[in-house]
Amino acid sequence: MSDNYDALVIGGGHNGLVSAAYLARAGARTLVLESRGSLGGAATTEAPWPEAPHLNVTRLSYVMSLMPPTIVRDLELERHGYKVHPMGPYYQAFPEGGSLIIYEDDPARTHEQLAKFSKKDADAWPKWNAWLEGIADVMGPLLTQVPPNIGSHKPADLLELAKLGWSQRGVSTRMVGDVTRLLTMSIADLLDDWFESPQIKGALAVNGVIGTWAGPYEPGTAYVMAHHSIGDVGDGQLGSWGYPEGGMGAVSAAIARSARAFGAEIRTDTAVSRLLVRNGRVQGAVIANGDEVRAPLVVTTLHPRTAFLDHIPRHELPDEFVSDIEHWKTRSGVVKINLALGELPDFTADPSTGQAEHHTGSVEMAPTMEYIEAAFQDARLGRPAALPFSDGVIPTTLDKTLNPDGTHIMSLFTQWVPADWSAAPHTEELDAYADRLIDQYDAVAPGFKSSILHRDIVGPYEMEQEYGLIGGNIFHGELSLEQLFHMRPAPGFADYRTPIAGLYNGSSATHAGGGVCGIPGWQAAKAALADRKRADRRARITALGRRS
Repeated sequence: MSDNYDALVIGGGHNGLVSAAYLARAGARTLVLESRGSLGGAATTEAPWPEAPHLNVTRLSYVMSLMPPTIVRDLELERHGYKVHPMGPYYQAFPEGGSLIIYEDDPARTHEQLAKFSKKDADAWPKWNAWLEGIADVMGPLLTQVPPNIGSHKPADLLELAKLGWSQRGVSTRMVGDVTRLLTMSIADLLDDWFESPQIKGALAVNGVIGTWAGPYEPGTAYVMAHHSIGDVGDGQLGSWGYPEGGMGAVSAAIARSARAFGAEIRTDTAVSRLLVRNGRVQGAVIANGDEVRAPLVVTTLHPRTAFLDHIPRHELPDEFVSDIEHWKTRSGVVKINLALGELPDFTADPSTGQAEHHTGSVEMAPTMEYIEAAFQDARLGRPAALPFSDGVIPTTLDKTLNPDGTHIMSLFTQWVPADWSAAPHTEELDAYADRLIDQYDAVAPGFKSSILHRDIVGPYEMEQEYGLIGGNIFHGELSLEQLFHMRPAPGFADYRTPIAGLYNGSSATHAGGGVCGIPGWQAAKAALADRKRADRRARITALGRRS
């Protein structure tokens, strides 16, 4: 059997749904094919415990920040249920006693907290934030710009490079130096330039390594910090994050409703086995049951190894491009642990009865950079971290719709296990790894361990097998210097186009990918629609020429 559409989107994650919504909004008869039984990919709300089917969990991705307001407005996402609750403060209780709370919206209280560890660091904090704002002014707009094809001598590519240079004409020599340092430095070296307190540096180092196969002393981790620090959730706070109401799956659901409202069709449980390619041009896809779906325009949002090495015959692709994708680094070592709690943790450093302000933001287990580095070195040597670090959140403190019965869900995004654990389940070892991390929290909040009603551990193997995250990498590829901007995912193909005519790349492995931002899907749809418009214009000119 064969169906015919104007546009086909492979993958029903948030980027695929964004692409589909934009394509359908432009009038294209659009079909989304998703292999899983549900939409959203890693942006998913699930009920992982058969014994407690009423408990909902943001199973993989867990917070929002970087989605541009343009996408929210264009797709009318708020009308379709998109709502984000800005997170509360950063919180770290230390094993040796005491705690650190950082309030993004209260400089006076933050100064008081930081001064407990270093008066010098407390005084440096406003300068650090001002410096980050300057970086964000330069790098923020670049997230929504299409990378130029650097090195190409084609007039159009040279023009795009010139436009990029012109857009940065107001950037000072000092700022260029700061951005260069940011791209090449480790987060440890950068923070050493600004702060002296190990506790404060530990707090800021987390964003430099989150989701990354690199410890805080690795070059390039300063950029990873910046990538996670230049967005906001509409509350005017730089680098702020928020909990979407209904969990991350509600974000995907809102985008799906938008796509359907514009006319897109979405099919789940429909895996693609290969793309139909002839003479360098895509013609559609073959799904697992052998049926064909024909379309002259295809957007793939899958991991590049799946999209190009599994779905397209090698002879249809340039050898250099195949080599680039084969060498695409996609390690991770991430483990997501979801806990259902009978009660909120009661921290010795900040006793509370029931919910307190420090429960509403990130609840970390990353006391110092040295602690974080030790966890990475364990994994690099081929063993799971003896003391994993954790970026923890309790979204149910602010999102009361997630579990109306009052059960709290604590989401722990943890690192590291060995990179090659994506090849096998390692179930028993992951259980022991989770036990060690839970013991760390229990040491600063006695009774935490006994409050756990259910737990769900998602390691790199399940991330790859169930969600298509090769290597367990949430970004579809590491955010290392050689895999950024015009190199993402391959030189000459960072403009969301591919070596196959009519095939576009909207995965998180393209520029701005990393986090639930929708930018890759948006840019892929824009590229496809621009090319279609140019082709239609050429066809009209040709037709007019024939008539004359």
